[in-house]
Amino acid sequence: MKAIWNDEIIAESDDTIVVENNHYFPPDTLKKKFFRDSPTHSTCPWKGEASYYTVDVKEQKNADAAWYYPEPKDAAANIKNYVAFWKGVKITN
Repeated sequence: MKAIWNDEIIAESDDTIVVENNHYFPPDTLKKKFFRDSPTHSTCPWKGEASYYTVDVKEQKNADAAWYYPEPKDAAANIKNYVAFWKGVKITN
């Protein structure tokens, strides 16, 4: 699977985990140069507190377009630190 934003592959993996129709990419498959830590957090009742990244490609920022669970609840332990996308990031084969 590939995560693409602004015509750039920002993550690529054959080992994503699908949860609630979102592909979660292993953290080591992200092209780190495109990711900036965000102060944003949200809470999922069964996964726990999510942290976010802003995606920055070709000097265009997509705020909070990627999220992950650094300390997930037990039910979501398999996606710890895996990253999912939204806000226009395209996921393709």
